[in-house]
Amino acid sequence: MSPSTYYTDTDWEQSSGPILPRQYPVGNLWPLGLASEIGGGNKQVLVDGIHPPVAIGLKADRGNNLTGVVLTYNALGDLAQVNIAEGFITRQWVANILTYNGGNPATWAAAFNIGAPVYIDDSADLSAGCNLSLSPLNSAGSANPFFGYLIYAQDEYVDHGVGGAGVAAVWPVTGDNAHTLEVLLTVMHVNR
Repeated sequence: MSPSTYYTDTDWEQSSGPILPRQYPVGNLWPLGLASEIGGGNKQVLVDGIHPPVAIGLKADRGNNLTGVVLTYNALGDLAQVNIAEGFITRQWVANILTYNGGNPATWAAAFNIGAPVYIDDSADLSAGCNLSLSPLNSAGSANPFFGYLIYAQDEYVDHGVGGAGVAAVWPVTGDNAHTLEVLLTVMHVNR
């Protein structure tokens, strides 16, 4: 699956908090928009109503960047409100890439597991609507900013005593150990 746009359905916000909004000029956020990927590839241009995960600050500070999730966008001022709160839970596209070699994906996860770390990845191997992968380094060998951990969605917790859809666990989620696969997953944001 190749998401050409960031996930926007109503369940993008998997928790009502915590919310710690901070305003940033869009130029401080990456990867977003045209020529924002390594090698000049494009991500979806920021518009109000989309909620991508982003790194904040200079790309030269890779690996040390603050990260967050865009809440709102004001096109007149080219400003975005970004939730930088730890513990915020969001649904996002995540690529199963574990490592790169020579600028290309080299290893992939056969499964996505609860608690796996995810990173902001500006490699051109990710689709225009996907900013997250399982790789701590991008395709150029530079550190990817840490974003958070894979976690259960609200409707994925096992509730055997109650019955219903949560009788059996849906995790781990199937990946592909030979190809890039982008899967819609729930991520808990953690800055470190």
